[in-house]
Amino acid sequence: MIPVTKPFMPPREEYEQYVQDIWEREYLTNNGPLVHELEAKLKGYLDVANMLYLSNGTIALQIAIKALDLKGEIITTPFSYVATTSSIVWEGCEPVFVDIDPHTLNIDPALIEEAITEKTTGILATHVFGNPCDIEAIQAIADRHDLKVIYDAAHCFGTTYKDRSVFEYGDISTTSFHATKLFHTVEGGAVFTKDEDLNYRMSRMRNFGHAGFGQYDGVGINGKNSEFHAAMGLCNLTYIDEILQNRKKQCLLYEELLKDAPIKSIKIQEDSEWNFAYYPVIFGSEVVTLKVKEVLEQKDIHPRRYFYPSLDSLEYVKSEEIEISKDIAERILCLPLYNSLGKNEQVLIIEDIIN
Repeated sequence: MIPVTKPFMPPREEYEQYVQDIWEREYLTNNGPLVHELEAKLKGYLDVANMLYLSNGTIALQIAIKALDLKGEIITTPFSYVATTSSIVWEGCEPVFVDIDPHTLNIDPALIEEAITEKTTGILATHVFGNPCDIEAIQAIADRHDLKVIYDAAHCFGTTYKDRSVFEYGDISTTSFHATKLFHTVEGGAVFTKDEDLNYRMSRMRNFGHAGFGQYDGVGINGKNSEFHAAMGLCNLTYIDEILQNRKKQCLLYEELLKDAPIKSIKIQEDSEWNFAYYPVIFGSEVVTLKVKEVLEQKDIHPRRYFYPSLDSLEYVKSEEIEISKDIAERILCLPLYNSLGKNEQVLIIEDIIN
């Protein structure tokens, strides 16, 4: 079987050494020494001002919304994973969908301004497939209307924009370290901000508001992560440059093999270095997309309709149809992509698509 993704697994003995150390310390969670070590090493590797390691990427979004005290309406994209929208609703806000650019698949800044009302307090934009949004255009709109900006950067480990980590943009950026991501801690996520006060507030929020034993500083939640998850992150960080380079080679091979095929690929944002997190292809129609998917699955090859469906179709949001997002969602497949995927397997996948 060729799945759409597989988690990177470091050498077992390296992880077991961390586990042995955890056993000896008997310190399992509550922001332990491995969590602190992982945070420090990730801040250094990514060259970011602040980072807080959390239990998952969804908690990261929820803490970001809460930390910025967003109310009312939040402008967002319908072309993302469901957690982007559900986090807005979970925090008692209303998602207002703006259509996407048909080439980058990110939220279209040209449509944001007309969606702003007196109830709008923020913009939550996704860097789709690790491809940066039009960051400067979004920030200019936010500045004109005194809005906060959160970036769902779940796919963005290793992506840079203008020679800086994409995590450094917006009021808060969030990411996921789920097992499906190119850098993972099995389960995990993080928030990033350049604002020291915001960072302090979120550090309290992730731990029930604790400011010391028996002391509380505001309302919090259990957003912490464990020593076992941090250990996996420390192991995987050792191999991240190799993982990123291999992912790039795989994507470039797909690009070469598909150069004459009647499909579209995403347009990467200018002034950015993409991390090649996914390889999405857009077919001419939903009929063709489903036929390709069927042919591949008959060979035990499993691409994914990602993202599908367009989030404006969710039952718990305002009923509307966002034209481009719906159209792209019906015609897109993400091809298998993971560190151990071989060249021969990639060739086999593409032969089944183009023949």
